[in-house]
Amino acid sequence: GGGGETVAPALPGLLAEAERLALDADALNALAGDPALQAALAARAALDLGTVLTPHPLEAARLLGTDTATVQRDRLAAALQLARRFACVVVLKGSGSVVASPDAAPAINPTGNAALATAGTGDVLAGWIGGLWAACGLTAVAAAERGTWQHGEAADQSPLTPLRAADLVEALHAL
Repeated sequence: GGGGETVAPALPGLLAEAERLALDADALNALAGDPALQAALAARAALDLGTVLTPHPLEAARLLGTDTATVQRDRLAAALQLARRFACVVVLKGSGSVVASPDAAPAINPTGNAALATAGTGDVLAGWIGGLWAACGLTAVAAAERGTWQHGEAADQSPLTPLRAADLVEALHAL
């Protein structure tokens, strides 16, 4: 979502103390531009603090210091590189969203369609994953995999194109 410049000042405390974090959008952009925040993100795993990142290809490219074409050329490798660099779970959004963790082979999510290419649907994904992770006793990887599958399945079952974020939330609750 759009926290803009208000997100960056909150990140050091969140990265140091939050038991679980699902980071998207402005938080990812703030991380990409700040090596100290990147180091704090990578240090979370050693403190037994969980993190899920949900970048789209441009955000992933910024975090990796490369370009979108490079990320898109090998999405599995890009997601795994992010997961290993930052010691967290990564959901690289897009056609065939990739779920990666530092110590397992990445998985390609089979659900979803172009109706998800609208403003706010990525925010819904990050929130849905965070909610599953917090409420269902799932690991970060399981929450990311289930949340990504459900997000795509809700779009696949919806007759609406494009799919507004609010409609997506309703479709998720109907699953």
